[in-house]
Amino acid sequence: MIDFIKILAVFGLIIFLLRLKWNLGLVMLIASLVLGVLFRLSAKAMIKSSFYGIIEPSTINLGLALTLILIFENILRKTETLKNMMSSLRGIVRDSRIIMASMPALIGLLPSAGGAVFSAPMVNEASSSLNISRERKAFINYWFRHPWEYVLPLYPGIVLASAIIGVPIVKLSLIQSPLALGIILTGILWGFRGTGSSIHSTKEGSRASLLISLLPVLSVILMVLVLKIELSLSLAIAIIGLWIFHRYKPKDIFITIKEGVSFNIILLVAGVMVFKAILKESGAVATLPDFFGRYGVPATLIISLLPFIAGLLTGLTVGFVGITFPMITHLLGDNPPLNLMAFAFGCGYVGVLLSPVHLCLILTRDYFHADLAGIYRRMMIPSLIILTIAFGIRLLNL
Repeated sequence: MIDFIKILAVFGLIIFLLRLKWNLGLVMLIASLVLGVLFRLSAKAMIKSSFYGIIEPSTINLGLALTLILIFENILRKTETLKNMMSSLRGIVRDSRIIMASMPALIGLLPSAGGAVFSAPMVNEASSSLNISRERKAFINYWFRHPWEYVLPLYPGIVLASAIIGVPIVKLSLIQSPLALGIILTGILWGFRGTGSSIHSTKEGSRASLLISLLPVLSVILMVLVLKIELSLSLAIAIIGLWIFHRYKPKDIFITIKEGVSFNIILLVAGVMVFKAILKESGAVATLPDFFGRYGVPATLIISLLPFIAGLLTGLTVGFVGITFPMITHLLGDNPPLNLMAFAFGCGYVGVLLSPVHLCLILTRDYFHADLAGIYRRMMIPSLIILTIAFGIRLLNL
């Protein structure tokens, strides 16, 4: 009982500091120190565990991959590749509903913070011939932006989860693909039901230009998910290709790398992996199965509720993954079942989608001047469906 209270205290401290808008990496380092003190680890043991947690290959690979993602996103943004992608799509597709769904979905291929604000004007314009409410427009813009974090290796959340669980990203992406599909299908049903079709006039677009603009993102997805090339190497290949294609000068390359190297990302990786190492060294989670068994608490409830609450309170995928996945993996033992971890990820991400501090939700609501309660009403049933799909994955024998 005492060990459980200590862990809850650490969990509460993390949430409290994040609510004060402290850096997640710094918060995890503080939590690691408090955890070590509460479980009476010596200074030598904490330093040793932290050191090995930082230098292990999975930590280095994770930090490198997240840095390369930032560099990749920087190049696509500055070369207006995304803008060209959207312009090409508008020249090809004439159904306004498809445009409304595609714009946020395309922008969502890149992990830009608050990216929903870029697609909001396009959704608004495409919906001008449709008699739909501001809340429905906001739902469409917000919901269709967010299927990719379940499967796309460009997002830090799934990269971090893969590193903590110790499985290839491709395996985690494949098992979570029904969740991404669920977001798309529920978006169609609850976003466009009863709207009817609307055809907008447009100039003839070029499919070739659309393919060219999509090629950088598609190449990374192909290398990682199909060819099973390491994410860091895949990103490096794509980045070098973009430098060559856009004729970057050495000065431009240096600036791009400088802008992509983020101290916050390095601190995040270090904080999460140190927390994981201290958690293992302390033996804090080893006593939890007996505790839960003694009080009849189902494991399913624990591995779903913790990520959901963390996602709801932080509004960040890396937040709920970094906070709860080290606990859950230790709770489930070595080589935790992938279906259970995908179930935890599915629940946590629904918490992120429903979070009132999620930046995309805040920006979308402000742009459309929509009623937040009205947006939530549209999200509730789709969210329950996503949770049901996640529970279905939990029942798989993997």
